[in-house]
Order: sequence, then C-alpha cells, then structure tokens
Amino acid sequence: MTDQKGNLKYRQCCRCVMDTSDSEIAFSEDGNCNHCSDFFEKTAKYVYQGKSSDAKLMELVERMKKSGKNNKYDCLIGISGGTDSCYVVYMAKKLGLRALTVHMDNGWNSDTSVKNIKNVVSKLGFDYQSYVLDWEEFKDLQLAFLKASVPEIETPTDIAIPAALHQIAAKNNIKFIISGGNYATEGILPKSWHYDAKDVKYLKSIQRKFGSKKLKTFPTFGFMREIYYKYVKGIRMIYLLNYLPYSKKDAMKVLEDELGWKYYGGKHYESKFTGFVQSYVLPKKFNIDYRRATFSTQICAGEINRNEALTELEKLPYDESVVAIEKEYLSKKLDISLSEFEEIMNLPPKTHRDYPNNQKMLEFIYSIYRYLNKK
Repeated sequence: MTDQKGNLKYRQCCRCVMDTSDSEIAFSEDGNCNHCSDFFEKTAKYVYQGKSSDAKLMELVERMKKSGKNNKYDCLIGISGGTDSCYVVYMAKKLGLRALTVHMDNGWNSDTSVKNIKNVVSKLGFDYQSYVLDWEEFKDLQLAFLKASVPEIETPTDIAIPAALHQIAAKNNIKFIISGGNYATEGILPKSWHYDAKDVKYLKSIQRKFGSKKLKTFPTFGFMREIYYKYVKGIRMIYLLNYLPYSKKDAMKVLEDELGWKYYGGKHYESKFTGFVQSYVLPKKFNIDYRRATFSTQICAGEINRNEALTELEKLPYDESVVAIEKEYLSKKLDISLSEFEEIMNLPPKTHRDYPNNQKMLEFIYSIYRYLNKK
C-alpha cells in the first residue's frame, strides 16, 4: 500500500522481520511476507532433512571421490576466512575429501581472516592457492560502482569469486567446486537489494561511465562462461552445508576449539570493504540492512526468535566508535578524500535500471534453463 504521495507505507512482517525496505515485498492477509512464506513452502525443502540429506551427502561425496580417482584433488573449495567457508573446509576433511582450497584476494582481507585461512588450511593439511586480483584495476572498478550510486557495490567481488574458482578448477581438472553458501543462514535475500552479479554488460557499462581503466585482467563470469564451465568442462557447484545440520553458532565454536579460528567482528567482516559496505553504506544510503534478511532466515530456521531479532535491530548496524576510522581507511585505500567519499554517499540512489544491462535476456535464458531442468 502507498500513501497519498505514492510512497510505500511502512509495514513489517508479523512472522519474520522483513519490511518495506524491500520495495517488492508482498504480504498475505494474515500479515506474513512473501519471503518467509517462500522459505517455508520452497526453501525449507533444501535445508537439512535428516536421513534423506545424510544419504544425499554420502552420494555426493562418493561422486566427488570417483571424479578425482585419477586426479590429485576430488574438489575445490573457496575459502574467505569466514565461518561458512572455513566450516566447509573442516567438514570436507571429516568426509575424507582431497580438496584444493582457493582464496580470491581482492586486497581487502582483514588480518583476522588471513590468520583464519592460514590456520584452517595448515591444520587440516590441504593445499592452498591464492588468486590475486590486479589491485589498480579492481580499485578502479569498485570506485566506479560507488560513483554509480547503485546498491550493487559488491558486484565486482561477487563476479570475480566464481570466475577465479572455475578458472582454477578447470586448470586442475577438478569437476566439483564446494561453496559455503547455504539456505540455513542465507535463505532469504530480496532481489530488489542486489541485481544479478552475472550481468557482465551491467558491470562493463558502469566501468565505462565511471571508471578510468580498461579491464585487461579482471575475471568475469557471465552466462556464456558459466555455460562453458558447466556443460563443456563439466564443473558443478556443491552447497555442502545444505546437507548438514548447520548452525553458525555451533560451527564457530568448533572452528575456535579445534582450529584456532577467530571471529572477525561482524557478518562479512572477514573483508574490510564488505563489512563496511553492508553495515554502513547500504543502511545509510539505501535503507538496506542485511541483518533483516539474516535474522529472518534464522527465525524461519528456528535458530532465533522474532523478539531477539527485533531487539538486535534496535541497535545500529555499525559501530559508531569506529565508523570514522573505517571511512578514513576505505577512502585512503581507494585514493579518494573523505569529502569525496561523503559526496558519493550524498548522491541520489539509483538502480541497475539506470544503466545498460542484460536483464531481459538473462531472465529469458534462466527461465529456459529452469524449464529444461524440470524434465
């Protein structure tokens, strides 16, 4: 519903904590939103289901081991130093998989995440590779997205990670990439908050308009490249945590007790840039608070109750005592002044629709893909 001026009236879900900060949210007659309804009706089928999930996990593990029979590795695992990816590496060891661990280094690693990667990989005895992006190119691309004034500030990283992992998997003849992505903690995420990171046309249009460098080495991962890796190279993505009874709190304790892993201070703060963007830039400029999506998922998964989430949401998403330091750090690293950063923050918010993109074509391609995979 809208007010007399045509603005969306504020409303919050009665079951989770999603609200009209998602411009596309819809509510049922009983006040429940489409996000938690979709979770219970669809997404919940893909989280841990007991014995059936155990059986599927064992089947996947055997497939991975079979594919790596004449190879050095059964799988590749992307590792960031965060909870999900480190726990995936831990479980891969428990399951007897021979994994090559890979970190996509975009220049924003926190000291804690670097130590976490080192501890986890060395103590579990896995081989490790780092895919380092060209900093000058990447910095220019990140700054271009900030200047474009869109919420997809993390698209450069989101597109580089699968590109790097697939490149290394193909080079090492690895057929399975294990991701830390999971429905138990990430099952709810509004589409209006982040447009498709695989739209290379969108990325390049922003770089052309606001950037100053050509992307000579930056790895992209559009739908054509995805099709190539999936159907020509036969590489599959596996979301291992969906087949396990996954609790982030329990996973953190295991990692701390057994591998010397340390918490990095907030969701996605294993990357200084991602942590600052999600805790400060997005809430301040776009009214996008990712805690709402995380808490709503956890409510649906039974990890927390709604009152706990509401209490947490009363607190600011960022730490006021350090935000000035973080602003200065980010500005200095991007080679802009603090006043330039504030000017960027004060630009009118825009969306992907304000720039050339391939949305219609990609939606058509994905609809065909979904249809074919139903058969």
